[in-house]
Amino acid sequence: MNKTLTVFTPTYNRAYLLPKLYQSLCNQTSHDFIWLIIDDGSSDNTREIVHKWIKDNKIEIIYHYKENGGMHTGHNAAYKLINTELNVCIDSDDQMPVDAVKSILLGWDSIPDKNHISGFIGLDSDSEGNIIGTLMPKDISLGSYNDLFKKHKAKGDKKFVLRTEEVKRYPLYPEFKKEKLVPLGTLYILMGKNKPFVFLNKVLCIVEYQPEGSSHTILKQYKQSPKGFAYARKIHIKNASDIGELLRAYVHLVSAAIFSKDYLLAFRGVNPVISLLMYPFGALLNLYIRFKIKK
Repeated sequence: MNKTLTVFTPTYNRAYLLPKLYQSLCNQTSHDFIWLIIDDGSSDNTREIVHKWIKDNKIEIIYHYKENGGMHTGHNAAYKLINTELNVCIDSDDQMPVDAVKSILLGWDSIPDKNHISGFIGLDSDSEGNIIGTLMPKDISLGSYNDLFKKHKAKGDKKFVLRTEEVKRYPLYPEFKKEKLVPLGTLYILMGKNKPFVFLNKVLCIVEYQPEGSSHTILKQYKQSPKGFAYARKIHIKNASDIGELLRAYVHLVSAAIFSKDYLLAFRGVNPVISLLMYPFGALLNLYIRFKIKK
C-alpha cells in the first residue's frame, strides 16, 4: 500500500543523535509514512546505522547520500525524491510525539477540498512538553505564513507539513557556491501567499536545540551565506505586510550584500532608491554582526 506521508531528515554527522528520532518514529501509532534520510556528506557511521535499521524493517526507510551542501540542499534533494501526498521535515536532533503522524493524517482526512491548501502548520514543543512560542490563534483555522506570524502575532518555531504536489510547483532553494544556508521559511512564504495553510493545534515535533545547530550559530551563518540570506530578504521585501517589515528587510539586504562583497546585490530586483536610503543602516548592522561574532 502506498504511504501518505514522508518524514524526511537532512543529517550531517549526527549518527549519535539519530537513534532517538528513529525510536520515536518506530513508536508512532500510525506507520503510514516513509522515513527519508538525506545524508549530507556525513563522515561518521550514519550510513552503517541506517542500513541496520533498514534490515530491521520496523519502519519503511529510504537512505539517500549526497555531497555536503547545507540544510537547504538536503531539502532540495528530498523534494526531488518524495512521492507521497504529504511531507514533513524532522531534523536529526528532534523527535515526533507518538501520535504526531496520526494527527497529521486525521487532519488531512478532515479536509474536503485538499487542492486548495498548501499543507498544515503544527506546533513544536520541548522535551518537557512546553509549547515553543505560542499556540495557534483561536477561532482561526487557516491562513498564510504572514497571517500567522504578522497578523496573528504567533511566536516560536512551528512545524510545516507540506502538500508534495504543491511543493513541486515552486523552484528549489538556490544553491550558492561555498554557501551552506538559505532560510527555509522562504518556501513557506511563497506557498502560503497562493494557497493557505491549515492551522493545527497539535504538537508534531519535539525539538532539542544543539549548541552547533543553526539556531545557535545564526550570526556566523549570516556572514558565511550572505547570498542565501539576500535571496530570503528579497522575498521578504516582496511580501512585506507593513512598512516596518519592509525597511528591516532592506537593512538586512544591504548587510548581506556587504558580507558578499557584491555591493550591487542590494539593488538588483528591488527598489534601488530604498536600498540607497537604507544603506547606512545596513552598514551599521553589518558592523554590529561582525562585532557580535568576534565577541
